[in-house]
Amino acid sequence: MTILSTPCGSIRGSSLGTGGTTVHRFLGIPYAGPPSGANRFRPPVPVAPWGGVLDCTAAGPAAPQNPESPAPPGSVPRTWSEDACLNLNVWTPETDGPAKPVMVWIHGGAYLMGANSDAMYDGARLVAAAGAVVVSINYRLGALGFLHLADLLGDRYGDSSNLALLDQLEALRWVRRNIGAFGGDPGNVTIFGESAGAAAIGTLLGMPASEGLFHRAIMQSGTAERYRQPEESSKVSSAFLELCGLSPSCAAELLTLPVGQLLAAQKDLDKRAAAESWAVPLPFQPTVGTPSLPEPPLDSIRNGVNSGVDLLVGTNLNEGSFAVEMRPPSPADPGYPERAAAVLAGAGVPAGHAAGYAEALGRLLGREPAGKELLEAAIADSVYRQPSNRLLAARHAAAHAGTAGKNFAYLFTWRSPAMGGKLGACHALEIPFVFRHLDAPEAAFLTRGRAPQQLSDAMSGAWAAFARTGSPGTAQLVWPEYGHGRSTMVLDDEPRLETDPRGGIRAFFEAVSPLPAS
Repeated sequence: MTILSTPCGSIRGSSLGTGGTTVHRFLGIPYAGPPSGANRFRPPVPVAPWGGVLDCTAAGPAAPQNPESPAPPGSVPRTWSEDACLNLNVWTPETDGPAKPVMVWIHGGAYLMGANSDAMYDGARLVAAAGAVVVSINYRLGALGFLHLADLLGDRYGDSSNLALLDQLEALRWVRRNIGAFGGDPGNVTIFGESAGAAAIGTLLGMPASEGLFHRAIMQSGTAERYRQPEESSKVSSAFLELCGLSPSCAAELLTLPVGQLLAAQKDLDKRAAAESWAVPLPFQPTVGTPSLPEPPLDSIRNGVNSGVDLLVGTNLNEGSFAVEMRPPSPADPGYPERAAAVLAGAGVPAGHAAGYAEALGRLLGREPAGKELLEAAIADSVYRQPSNRLLAARHAAAHAGTAGKNFAYLFTWRSPAMGGKLGACHALEIPFVFRHLDAPEAAFLTRGRAPQQLSDAMSGAWAAFARTGSPGTAQLVWPEYGHGRSTMVLDDEPRLETDPRGGIRAFFEAVSPLPAS
């Protein structure tokens, strides 16, 4: 057992040997007060210091959420608590000596599910290989983290639709105040995350209140465009109230409604969203035009917010394969080209241009794309890859506004052998490579024991190098900045550098749906 004194109070952790390195871990540390009772739907409050020694040898509870259906192979049901969900885990190679870079992980899960305790996010192996301090945080999810209540309950709840982001900011403030006790450098903090976690990072990059809380950011399959306008969020709130059996005049009852009832309504709302989307259903998202998020993140980024932050951003080649392969077919479904056109329209591609996308994809493939292939690529481009390209373009436009952080890009292309190879380089496949968990039971469905360890070594090494220096380049990977040439590291069995991979598709999106002027 390891007892550590922090500014918040003393904590008891544990130690384990990993890769020849002793790693100290402290789990379930509260970083904010309980977000329940009078604090439900309100911004987080700093955690109060405690007396005695707080036991931090076991993971804390997750944020309230419904069970995943179907549950991922090898996963363990999550225990949740509204009162105690705002906690974090810390892994460190040593608590003294020179200050080490800090890597703060923000988990994904469509803003509906996930936890810092998930086995794939265990930071011990990454710490042992990287020599960094790794932190993994929880934040409020679903209605409790994103329900827009300003119109219903007044200005006191003006930021209820961005509470998940405010939780993340409070966790970063905790890191700034406390991480020195764990051997970390509060002046060298990298936030990294995947999917919804990466989208949160894309949003944090455009939040003025986040400036100075982190110095580098890694976005794995993310976007800075996942938000709603207030009127759109109000419609979601109305639907949620209806599912809770409440009229708008009774909206205050949400403040005391049992969590189980909120989750039941949330499940029904998620089903509605899934029925209306051929891509990724996202019933809950941040809201712009609010106190903490006054304008769309991409606009803020173009105007120089967080322009000094170094950025590493990338996507997986087949981001849309889960959405295509895992959705049961229905005789009522339209054809794949029609579904692809609907996905593209949702991404701002004007009506009548879907055929142009199919042609651009065909030129890339050297043949006409098959139906499923077309839909999968449309999802990948619309939801993930082209938003990442627009973020990089916005960062380039912001370079003149002040100190310019460096920008780097990757494309992960190693194909999973699962389902006869149908999933390809699917969404979330890169996570066990980064955290060095290729042999974990939770990764077995996707890796099938065939994932190349050398790619995991290269990726975790690059992520660690980026956290240390602001550049992912290592002795194994010569990795230049994105720049005018759009240099991109293609991560596969043999990583290689390419100039503007899939550039024809990028050019198609720029032509039909250009980045709006500020």
